[in-house]
Amino acid sequence: MLPTLWLLLSFAAPLLRSHFSISCPNRHCQLALLSNNDIFLHCNASGAQWQFFFLPVKTPWTNNPFTNSNMETMPDGSLLIRNPLPLQTGFYNCQDKDGKKVVQYEIDFQDIETIHITHKDLGQEPLQNETLSLGGKELIFTHWEPWQGCNRCGEPGERKRLGYCYIEEPLETPMPCWLYLGDVNLWSSRTRPEMQVEACHVQCTSSNVEYVTFDNFKLSEKLGSAWLTCPLGSIYRPIIWEADNISLTWKDQLSGQAVSTVLDTSNGGNRLQVFQPATYKCFVQQELSAQFTPKSDLDIPASLSTEDFGQQPEVEEAQKGKADSVLKGLRLMLLVGTALGLLGVLLKLFHPSRGRKRNQVLLVK
Repeated sequence: MLPTLWLLLSFAAPLLRSHFSISCPNRHCQLALLSNNDIFLHCNASGAQWQFFFLPVKTPWTNNPFTNSNMETMPDGSLLIRNPLPLQTGFYNCQDKDGKKVVQYEIDFQDIETIHITHKDLGQEPLQNETLSLGGKELIFTHWEPWQGCNRCGEPGERKRLGYCYIEEPLETPMPCWLYLGDVNLWSSRTRPEMQVEACHVQCTSSNVEYVTFDNFKLSEKLGSAWLTCPLGSIYRPIIWEADNISLTWKDQLSGQAVSTVLDTSNGGNRLQVFQPATYKCFVQQELSAQFTPKSDLDIPASLSTEDFGQQPEVEEAQKGKADSVLKGLRLMLLVGTALGLLGVLLKLFHPSRGRKRNQVLLVK
């Protein structure tokens, strides 16, 4: 039983670690996140129950999990949200089994599809501050998170930081844009998240690789490409891909130098589109997470090769004659075997063996 339990936990651990976890020690937290990227909302309560209120559509408070198929309450009370939508911006209340509020999250899931990506080494500039006119002088700006760690060590790498759209009124605390706007129908090229990348170089520390996935892939005949997903990866963690031990960088992609791969901007490069067969590796927080190798086509027997479909009629007749000869030989062997078997049965009936005679003598005694 214990080995089985250990095996289940070993498979479950990478699954749990693949999601970005959020805790709220103050029982009330307001934050901005990105849509289409899984998260865990922690709630330290037995028998936890969650209630939701979505600002963009002004849905009533609900705790019906069937109306939110991408949400799941975990055994420890945490709430897993897979691929959150911008429409799910709103309030998330966790209550204990007695109905007492334990924690409340106010979350703005900003649209990842509109993210503005820049690279410092290419001289690309982030979005500039702007002023809105919604009844006052509201300032719209980017609130930058701290830089994530370098995605490689011991050699040149890259690091990124995420920025979220915030609005500030004079003498008021800034708020994430869509928590502030609610259901206001406002379109602006400035109300979008950002990601900024720059080069980095750090020394390596002790390695602690726990789980490595080995898989293979095959390019789609229709699209001429394949999508690879890095386990344990997230836009909130440092990630880097290699193709035949050559780093695939945001700098190359944003400058147009990458021609055989595409880093998926909707998840910070957690998924990679490849157009050529190669050995691809992904690293999460500088540790090897997965390796993907191209599938090798099995050798096709000559009799089933496509060349045989174009054979001349005389060749086909010759092969047919050979097949008929083999079939006749098999039939002949079957008849001979059957006859010999019948002959052996008759001999046993009319001529008992020595062993049987000996048995009969013993029985008489």
